Amino acid sequence: MDSSQAYGFAAFLAQSDAVGRSALGALLVMSLATWYLILAKSIELFTTRRRVERFLREFRGARSPREVISAVEPGRGADPFSALALEAVQAIEHHALHGAERPDEAGSARELLTRALRGAIAGQGLRAEAGMTLLASVGATAPFVGLFGTVWGVYNALVSIGMTGQGTLDRVAGPVGEALIMTALGLAVAIPAVLAYNAFARYNRLMHAKLNAFAHQLFVLLTTGAAIGGRPA
Repeated sequence: MDSSQAYGFAAFLAQSDAVGRSALGALLVMSLATWYLILAKSIELFTTRRRVERFLREFRGARSPREVISAVEPGRGADPFSALALEAVQAIEHHALHGAERPDEAGSARELLTRALRGAIAGQGLRAEAGMTLLASVGATAPFVGLFGTVWGVYNALVSIGMTGQGTLDRVAGPVGEALIMTALGLAVAIPAVLAYNAFARYNRLMHAKLNAFAHQLFVLLTTGAAIGGRPA
């Protein structure tokens, strides 16, 4: 048998048992899930960024609550900022319609608006965290799955060598080298997951900070009737 054909990934697969192939299958599933999430979230963030920029341009021109409603209506909460504005506007409208009629209505309009803004920010934070747990889990466990596959492959190789009684270097180095492929695959799966998790986590932190700043501007506009630095409506 040619030496180039005796060793390699194909030979490793041919000599692997059900346990080794299960570890390889787990790494394959992890890799597919990771790249699907990376692609899906990247497209979502790109689309969201464009919608946010368009909404903020319209919001900056608003000088009254009515103009805020006009800016929100076309998108209907299609991005985190317009969703936050929509929740705030609905809270103000709810208080205007029912606050004076129901004595059990809790708090004033400002308190109701504050709770609505906090709830909306928390909801957007939970939505942004979708898929992050999976990325973190893949980044943490994929190297160990690969290491398990390597250990199992080395074990099988040593058992096979012990049964044949041929412990020469060429008989040992080939199977052990093939088993190390699983460690490399585990790292290849984990590294993109860790990098993507860090990038998305940073984006979420920045978005959360921007949402808090926007909520302050929105609160001032809806409670005073004028934007910060603007003239009263």
